[in-house]
Amino acid sequence: MTTISQIELYHVRIPLKKTFYPSWIPGYPSTDNRFDLICITTRSGVKGYSAGPAISNERRGLGDLIAPYLMGVDVFDMDLLVQRLREVAYLGVRANWIEPAFWDIQGKIKDKTVYELFGCKTETVELYASTGEVKTPEKCIEEAEQRYEEGFRTIKLRVHDFDPKEDVRQVEAVAKTLGNKIKIGVDANQGWRVTIIKDAPLWDLDRAKYFADACYDLGVAWIEEPLPMDDYGELSRLTQYSRVPISGGEIQTNGYPELRMMIERKCYDIFQPDSIMTGGIRQTLDVAACCREHGLGFSPHTWTNGIGFAVNLQVLLASGFSRKKPLEYPLNPPSWTEEKRDGLLKKPFVHDHGFIRPSVLPGLGFDIDPTALERFGHRFFHMNQRKLFFHVIKDKGAMTALKLQYNKSKHGPSAGKKQDLETFAQDKSARLNAPQKHKE
Repeated sequence: MTTISQIELYHVRIPLKKTFYPSWIPGYPSTDNRFDLICITTRSGVKGYSAGPAISNERRGLGDLIAPYLMGVDVFDMDLLVQRLREVAYLGVRANWIEPAFWDIQGKIKDKTVYELFGCKTETVELYASTGEVKTPEKCIEEAEQRYEEGFRTIKLRVHDFDPKEDVRQVEAVAKTLGNKIKIGVDANQGWRVTIIKDAPLWDLDRAKYFADACYDLGVAWIEEPLPMDDYGELSRLTQYSRVPISGGEIQTNGYPELRMMIERKCYDIFQPDSIMTGGIRQTLDVAACCREHGLGFSPHTWTNGIGFAVNLQVLLASGFSRKKPLEYPLNPPSWTEEKRDGLLKKPFVHDHGFIRPSVLPGLGFDIDPTALERFGHRFFHMNQRKLFFHVIKDKGAMTALKLQYNKSKHGPSAGKKQDLETFAQDKSARLNAPQKHKE
């Protein structure tokens, strides 16, 4: 009854009230919040959701690829599910953003939040207001003052100018006006440079050092993504040099193996993997545990959509780092608001004076609004066991389809196997809470 019996994929477009110009894609006019939603249903009817950011219809063929890998697998068999997603990646398709949906189902079956599955309790989480656009110094001041009045005590600014001095001026304006009231983080968006519309600045180690020195003088709390995400040697050298903590790691798509290597090389002081893009909940908690073992900071990236925020909030609570550093809270009104970010959810994740009390709903802590899904979502894939069987018949022939079904049921990895979730979760919780080797 806990095996996967149905998979649905939706392309979602939630129109924004005002065009949004993301700092990470210079010149790109974003008119809606776009992402792909997956709904996985078990034989007993329990549904689990996850979502991955999308530009257009680039995942049009994803369903036909993943359905044979996932249909009929027990949602508690995480070893097999993770392996199946890994096999999909062999074909060039990163699908680890789907993994949180399995945890969503597990939590609903056990009537627990995901963080409770890992032995953690609910607690109020401090947030930092994460802006999304590059603005003039005057607009930066105005925005920081608004967030301060709303209760935030930390804000993250964006810089992305070809002139290094202009980047410093933007930070300096806020620091001199509000520096004694609000902590400032700065995102340079150099981790993954995008030039699809306009050219973008490309930092080297010397420019990153210059900016780090200037930020130290201005009392900046951290600098995010000041160099390309795969320039491991230069990142390590910058982190060793900088008197301001260096952070990053949000989109290392190779997941835990790559991030573990980066932790061991101390590429960052603070690691910020996003579970949607860096391997799923399980791998991201492995990263958190590794950070703890090496005395490094950890705080998930959340700039995707409301579902991505929910996933990473669960991860932060399960990681044991919830009191170490505020969690990112994407907010860039009037374009990027809670209403538009969380447009598919029955209840948006709205802050209370810069803090949030996590939902106690089982699973990932949200309910999908079916009316909103019908309005903003287009279902482009639907598969159940019956459809899959006839799909294979059409593709391979009746005899081959029957043989494949027999071999999977009798000789496949999931035959007679079910992972002990409680043992896995207890082991993970113990590792996350183990004494640190170094002082944080």
